Amino acid sequence: MKKSDKKIEKTLREALTAVCDEALGTIKGFVWLTHLVNFDVFPQSLKIVCVFETDDEQKQALDAQQDVFLYDHIQAKLSAVNIKIKNIRSHVFFDSEETCQRLHGGKWEERFKRLSTLH
Repeated sequence: MKKSDKKIEKTLREALTAVCDEALGTIKGFVWLTHLVNFDVFPQSLKIVCVFETDDEQKQALDAQQDVFLYDHIQAKLSAVNIKIKNIRSHVFFDSEETCQRLHGGKWEERFKRLSTLH
């Protein structure tokens, strides 16, 4: 990883940790988020995954438009550190611990492979 990539990674982690901390106290069932990125095509390659405990909690949060809260906060935190994303909705994905357990035996690395095919 190049020095510039390490700097971007650190900036991403800090911005997204702030979003995660806010969401943990605000959105029922939200448990964590992570990101995937290919620095050769950054920021277009950035994918952010927001994870809920159960499928029902994920559905309830989306039905209550908590996705808008997440989109807005992610966009704001990234903009604040000069990471410009044109359409944040195409970079944010929602998932659940329950679905990962059911479909991939709890192996998130396997589950994240599906994101590599999404643009």
